Amino acid sequence: HVNLLAVSIRENSTFDFDYFRGGLPGNNNALDFWGLSEVQELIDKDLSEDTEGARKRTEQTFVKAALEKVTSDPWTTYPNGQPKVMLMRHVAVLLGEEQHRGIIAFISEQMDTNAQPENLLFAEAVRYTSVTVSCFDMQGKRLFENPAFTAFYGNEVASDDEMGSDFISRFSVPQQGQDRLSLAKAQQDGHQEHVMVTKQGEKRLNVDIRTSRHPLTGDYVFLVTEYDVTKLYNTIGELEQTKEELKKLAHYDSLTKLPSTWLVKERLSLALLQAKRETSAVGVMFMDLDGFKAVNDSLGHCAGDNLLVQVAQRLGDIFRDTDTVGRIGGDEFLICLPNLSTHKAAESLAKKVIDEVAKPFQIKAGDSMPHWVNISASVGISFYPQSAIEAERLIQLADEKMYQAKMLGKNQYAF
Repeated sequence: HVNLLAVSIRENSTFDFDYFRGGLPGNNNALDFWGLSEVQELIDKDLSEDTEGARKRTEQTFVKAALEKVTSDPWTTYPNGQPKVMLMRHVAVLLGEEQHRGIIAFISEQMDTNAQPENLLFAEAVRYTSVTVSCFDMQGKRLFENPAFTAFYGNEVASDDEMGSDFISRFSVPQQGQDRLSLAKAQQDGHQEHVMVTKQGEKRLNVDIRTSRHPLTGDYVFLVTEYDVTKLYNTIGELEQTKEELKKLAHYDSLTKLPSTWLVKERLSLALLQAKRETSAVGVMFMDLDGFKAVNDSLGHCAGDNLLVQVAQRLGDIFRDTDTVGRIGGDEFLICLPNLSTHKAAESLAKKVIDEVAKPFQIKAGDSMPHWVNISASVGISFYPQSAIEAERLIQLADEKMYQAKMLGKNQYAF
């Protein structure tokens, strides 16, 4: 494998080969550096002895070296278990017929670990964190990325004839990337959520940008940390959807989709408040179906449910958009009539209800066969302010009048 490579090495340099399934030979200086006596020991040295973070860092180094030809950055190595911080240069290579990925590591000098130890700790933290960290110049060209960034986005770099900026190309909506780049140029730090294009598809991330200066050139750069909030965003969306569904269950009848008792009463209370301000009238209508139980008993509950749905549809065609038609359980319906001009208007609506409900219904029973059934309606009506001024009392009086209509022979109204 080594014969495939032509490498010129100075005698005082230390180098060895690493690839992701084990080690390949280096020179004598490499043996001295690692505290080994034989080349075979260097060959047997395997990355599995290192941490998973170190493995990921080595993989990222290969990607970076492949893009930049030669890299140069500090590494902490552990010969004989003792840490040494070295300035390393790496070249990416492909080894053998199976084209294993590998890197040639050149140690050019040992760095002073006592000078700024906090900077070295910070560098290690950035490399091994699971949060994506990257650095860009003010044109949006990527200068640095940690292994988490490479794992999340891959190693593709936007060319000048595409987005013109490696920073912008990652945004699902490029204009958002352009806007964030403009803010960075204006040194306006901040964080916003964006949909980003990753190796796993589109993800929602909290993108935090902080401007800084390049430690060597002094040029302005901006640092980017990104937190994946996709699961949190989806969970919040699911919770909101569940909340809306629960609200519908509380406010609307699941069978007929008509407002529930609570919602009708709530709207009646609002209508009464408005009527007090405007000195207008409000009507309350209580309706019960005549003959519904017989249909339910003879044809089954499926037929009864189908009948209730059709009744609700007919009622919806009769009343005004400002009226509220609700089902309060079984075959009983409660209707709020705000802003009534006269009692005659409510009486006219009651007549329409009785006429429409009296028309035959074609329903499907458990045998899936169509059946024609006839029912009727008994309706009671009360009025604000003549009958009562409180919502519960108005409903009670309308209920009593409905029973009076039944006692008088059904298929009629009373007020």
